[in-house]
Amino acid sequence: MKNIQDIMEQINNLQKRLSLEIQKKEEEFFYKIHGKKVEFEEATKRYHETLVTRIYTYIFNAAWLNILTAPVIWFCLVPAIFLDLVAAVYQAICFPVYKIPKVKRNDYIVIDRHALNYLNAIEKLNCVYCGYFNGLIAYVQEIAARTEQYWCPIKHARRIGTIHSRYQKFFEYGDGNEYRNKIEKIREDFEDLK
Repeated sequence: MKNIQDIMEQINNLQKRLSLEIQKKEEEFFYKIHGKKVEFEEATKRYHETLVTRIYTYIFNAAWLNILTAPVIWFCLVPAIFLDLVAAVYQAICFPVYKIPKVKRNDYIVIDRHALNYLNAIEKLNCVYCGYFNGLIAYVQEIAARTEQYWCPIKHARRIGTIHSRYQKFFEYGDGNEYRNKIEKIREDFEDLK
C-alpha cells in the first residue's frame, strides 16, 4: 500500500511540474494570463492573423469523411449539455447532504482557444466544442470520484484505464477489516480539497 501511495504522490508532483512547464510557454509565445483572459502582444497578434487558413480553403482541403462525420460529432453536444445539467443538479442536491466539497465547474471546463487569431471561425468553433466536452468529462469524473469515495471507496482488483484523483484514499480490494473499521473516516476525508 505504501508503494501505491508513493506512486500517487509522484504522479501529483509530476502534474504540478507539468503545469509549471506549461506556464513557462507564456514567455515563449508572448502572452500573459489575466484572470481568465489571455492577452498576446500586439506584434504576435498581427503575426497570428497572417497564419489563418481561409474558410473556403479549409473546407476545400478537408477530407470528405471528416465533413460527413461532423454532424455526428456535433450531435453529441445534446447529451453533453444534458449531462452537464444533471451533474450540476446532482451535486447541488447530494453533496451538501454527504458533506462532500463541490467540484468547481470552471476548474475543469476551460474555453479559451477561440481567442487565438491564427484559427479560422470553423477551427475556433471546434476548439470551443473540444474544450467544453473534454472539460465536462473531467468535471463529471471528479464529481463521480468524490461520490465513489463516499459510497464505495474500494480499489478494483483488475487494472483500470484511468485512476481518478480520489483513488489513492480507497481501501485495498479484499481488505474487509479496514473497510469496516475505517469507512466513516474515508467518507469524511476531503480535507485536501479545502
